Amino acid sequence: MGAKRKDYISWDEYFMGVAHLSGMRSKDPNTQVGACIVSSDNKILSMGYNGFPSGCSDDIFPWEREGEELDTKYPFVTHSELNAILNYRGGSLEGTKLYVSLFPCNECAKAIIQAGIACVVYDSDKYKGTLANLAAKHMFDAAGVKYVPYKRTGRQIVISV
Repeated sequence: MGAKRKDYISWDEYFMGVAHLSGMRSKDPNTQVGACIVSSDNKILSMGYNGFPSGCSDDIFPWEREGEELDTKYPFVTHSELNAILNYRGGSLEGTKLYVSLFPCNECAKAIIQAGIACVVYDSDKYKGTLANLAAKHMFDAAGVKYVPYKRTGRQIVISV
């Protein structure tokens, strides 16, 4: 009997990889964000990516970042974290962990807290120090939601489809 292989990916690599892969479903030309919600026993419960709500055509609604507010994507796009929460159909998310490719904004932080998610593992914090970022961290701290940066391993994972 041979020994088990030793080069398998860790749980963190797996779930952050799923979050990034989910983000690749986004049709946003500038920012693709993905999220993956995981149970305490390492089962994937839900996933999401940033995009328009169901029934709102991504060919009709705007993807612009600048201009009059209703001519931009901002009032219409649902963030990956909220999509992952709303996509879950199994009951409570109490005590779960959320893997997300970009640190949550203050609006998503509210939903994460209300859903009972206990920990957020994030890859990028490119908006660090902005008001939305500071508000999200302040709410997480007050509510006892842990947030930890993903520790990149440098491992390259290639998927051919």
